[in-house]
Amino acid sequence: MAERLQPVLAGVVTALVGFASSFTVVLAGLRAVGASEAQAASGLLTVSVASGLCALWLGLRHRMPIAIAWSTPGAALLVATGPVPGGWPAAVGAFLVCGVLIVAAGLFPALGRAVAAIPGPVAAAMLAGVLLPLCTAPVRALVEVPRLAVPVIVTWLVLHRFARRWAVPAALVVAVAAIAVTTSGGSVGSLRPVVALTPPAFTVPAVIGLALPLFLVTMAAQNVPGTAVLRGYGYRPPLGSALRATGLASALGAPVGGHAVNLAAITAALAAGPDAHPDPDRRWIASVTAGLGLALLGLGAGVATALVLLSPPVLIEAVAGLALLGALATAVSSAVAEPEGREAAVVTFVVTASGVSLFGVGGAFWGLLAGWLMLLLFRRRPGSPTPGGPRGAGREASVTGSAPAGRERTVGRGVSDERLRT
Repeated sequence: MAERLQPVLAGVVTALVGFASSFTVVLAGLRAVGASEAQAASGLLTVSVASGLCALWLGLRHRMPIAIAWSTPGAALLVATGPVPGGWPAAVGAFLVCGVLIVAAGLFPALGRAVAAIPGPVAAAMLAGVLLPLCTAPVRALVEVPRLAVPVIVTWLVLHRFARRWAVPAALVVAVAAIAVTTSGGSVGSLRPVVALTPPAFTVPAVIGLALPLFLVTMAAQNVPGTAVLRGYGYRPPLGSALRATGLASALGAPVGGHAVNLAAITAALAAGPDAHPDPDRRWIASVTAGLGLALLGLGAGVATALVLLSPPVLIEAVAGLALLGALATAVSSAVAEPEGREAAVVTFVVTASGVSLFGVGGAFWGLLAGWLMLLLFRRRPGSPTPGGPRGAGREASVTGSAPAGRERTVGRGVSDERLRT
C-alpha cells in the first residue's frame, strides 16, 4: 500500500513546491509587461492548467515522469523587460510567437541545434542578467519594509539549511501571515477563477525584444536542463514530443495570458528520482499526479493575485527573489566557468542586467548580441570552436538525446520515434 501511495505523494509535493515557490514570479512578470489584475490571474490560471494537461498527456503516453511547469526564468525575463511597445496585446502576441517557435523546435531539429549552438557561457550569463533584478529584491525589502521582510528571510534561511525544498513555500506562508496581520483589508476583486481573453497584436519590437529572448530562455534554462535531469535518472526523454506539446499549449494559452510552459527543471527531480518510487517504471505516476495537482492549484489564481495586491510589491518580489537565488548561482557559475568565454559572458551579463531598451527592444536581446559579438571579435583561433565550448558541446547532447553509451536505461514506451534527432 505504501509503495502505491509513494508516487502519488511525491506528485503532490512536486505540485505544491512548484506552484508555491514561483507563482509570485509569474504574477510579477505578467504585471510588468502590462497585464491588469484580471489578466494576470488569467495568465497564472492558464499556465497552471496548460502545464497540468501537458504533464498528464506526456506521462500517460510515454510512461515517463515528464514533469511540466511554467517558464520561471521566462517570467523573470518579463520583469526585466517591462512594458513593451504596443502594451499588453503586443506582449500576448510575443507569447504566441514564442509558443510557435517551441513547436517549430520540436518539428525541425535544425532549430533545436541552433539554440544548442549558443555558447554556454553567453546563455548562462543572459539568464543571470535576467534573474539579477529580482534576486536583489530581498535586500531592498529589508530596507523598505524590514518588519515584514526579516521574518520571511529568516524563515527561508533556516529551512534552506534543514529542509531546502520547503524553504520558499514556508517563506511565502510567513509573508502571507505578515500581510494578514498588517493589512486592514480593502477591495481585491474577484477571487474566482478568471479567464480574460486578449486579442494578440504583433509588433517588431515585441517579437525581437520579448518573443525571441523568451524562447531562448525557456529552451536554454528549462527544456535543456529538464531533459538533462531525466537523462541523469536513466530515461531517454521524448524531447520532440514534449516540445510540440508544450509549444502548442503555450500558443493556445497566449490569448488568455499564458507566457510559456516547458519541461520542469527545478522540480523535475522530485518526480523522476528514487524518492518518487524505487521502480523507475512507476515514477510516471508522480509526474501525472503533479500535473493534476498543478491544474487544481491554478484554480486559486484569483486568490494568489489578490494576495499580491494586498502586499507591498517589494515583499512579493522578495519571495520571488529568494526562489530564484539558486538559479542565479548556477547561472553565474556556469557563465564564468570557462576562461575563454569569461569576458564575453561578463559583457552579456552587464548589458542584460542593465535593463537598457533600444528601439523598443529589451536588454536580454542586446546582452545576447553583445556577448556573441565579443566572442567573434576576440576569438583567438579562427578555425577553433567558439569560446565557451565546441558549438554547445554538452548542452547539445541534452537537446539531441546523445550520450555516452552505458549511461542510460530506456524506460517507458514509444520513445525512439519521438526523440529529437540531429
